[in-house]
Amino acid sequence: MSRRSTAMTAAVTLVVLVAASSACTIKNSDEPGVASAASGKTGGGTAELADGSATKVALVPGGAHPYFQPWKQAGEKAEKTLGLGDVTFDETAEWDQQKQNNLVSTLAARGYNAFGIFGVSPTDINTTFTDLKSQGFAVASLASCPAGDTNEADFCLSTDVELAAYKAAKAAIAAMHGKGALVHLTGNNVDANTQLRRRGVEKAVKETGGKVTLLQTITDIDKDLQTAQKAVSDLLAAKGAQIAGIVSTAYNPAVAAAEAVRESGSKAKVVAVDDDAKILSSIKNGSVSATVVQNPVGQAEIGVWALALLQTKQCTMKDPGKIVDSGSFIVTKDNVSDYDDARKAKTAELKKQFADEFLTCG
Repeated sequence: MSRRSTAMTAAVTLVVLVAASSACTIKNSDEPGVASAASGKTGGGTAELADGSATKVALVPGGAHPYFQPWKQAGEKAEKTLGLGDVTFDETAEWDQQKQNNLVSTLAARGYNAFGIFGVSPTDINTTFTDLKSQGFAVASLASCPAGDTNEADFCLSTDVELAAYKAAKAAIAAMHGKGALVHLTGNNVDANTQLRRRGVEKAVKETGGKVTLLQTITDIDKDLQTAQKAVSDLLAAKGAQIAGIVSTAYNPAVAAAEAVRESGSKAKVVAVDDDAKILSSIKNGSVSATVVQNPVGQAEIGVWALALLQTKQCTMKDPGKIVDSGSFIVTKDNVSDYDDARKAKTAELKKQFADEFLTCG
């Protein structure tokens, strides 16, 4: 996975990207014609989509969750920018793999031929990917990769969740001045991503040499905000005096922790995840020390673009099943007003990486 810094100059905003002869070239959709000279390069192809009118992309989250809402707008924008037949966003009411499979089958029957999916069950989703691939559809695993070492989708574009959790825990430990008891709030215990997040937090704690202890890890509290609020309230009532820091690696617990610490007057330092308005407001007023934001817009934007290139057979993956980190970013009071610039730069970098390194186009 990519571990490179997201700091980039404005020159990498894709005005003209001319790669080596083995790479694809791309152009900014707002600058027609700029790739024409490069696309004729011997042995090289272009990652500028020639005709996507027959491509219909379905973005399918695992279920209802605020994290996925940016996919809608990003998908709508990509449909217009790329001239696709359609981009739809559809989700089941429940987090259930069989129901998600049924939805995907329905979408395929309606003519959708490229799929960006967040699998409900990381251990079972490869079966779904294999079935879709056997029907000739392009498939991306978005925002979550299958459990284990195999990804049967064309590629996986997801947050490196272990790295993001490690960053969050390091930020919490810094806010705690490197000592005291830390609590980790997270999501579904059986989710492979939750286990990776736990590893990231535990790694950061271990690096303190015992100066910071992991007082408790609370799982299964990201179902909804009410569940998270009760868990955090119970935590502060039972152990509030012992807690020096709280790191949340799931959305609803992060919002709940920000609210509870502010309202209770707790001295615990809170590091959250994602950029809910309440969390950003709490960073500004100092009740939350930092948050780690992900890149859902980039996942959908790059995902739809790459899926269209694959479905039209204009490009293939050099390394089928490639896993790519979509990026994670620390937000503090110092950069809360302009942190989105780093995400946009990362998305531009990802597009260049796909064209230069991950795709073979011709």
